[in-house]
Amino acid sequence: MDWLMDVPCKVEFVLGGSTVTVRDCLEFERNKVVRLSLSAGSDLHMWVEGVAIATGEVVIVEDQTALRVTRILPPASVDSL
Repeated sequence: MDWLMDVPCKVEFVLGGSTVTVRDCLEFERNKVVRLSLSAGSDLHMWVEGVAIATGEVVIVEDQTALRVTRILPPASVDSL
């Protein structure tokens, strides 16, 4: 089963979300501000293959942006799938 450890998977870090109209999308321009559902200072959510697995905070490591994991989320139950 060692081969399973090298299978690539999609990892996403979600800062927040918003709902906008098509009209608003068409009016997007440089420096436009879009309000997100998360407030400033909130943890980001880490998703692996569409499943939330952790939360964390943004940090800078050697001039690169990174995520420090602050909480591992409990596994989703089969009933919630």
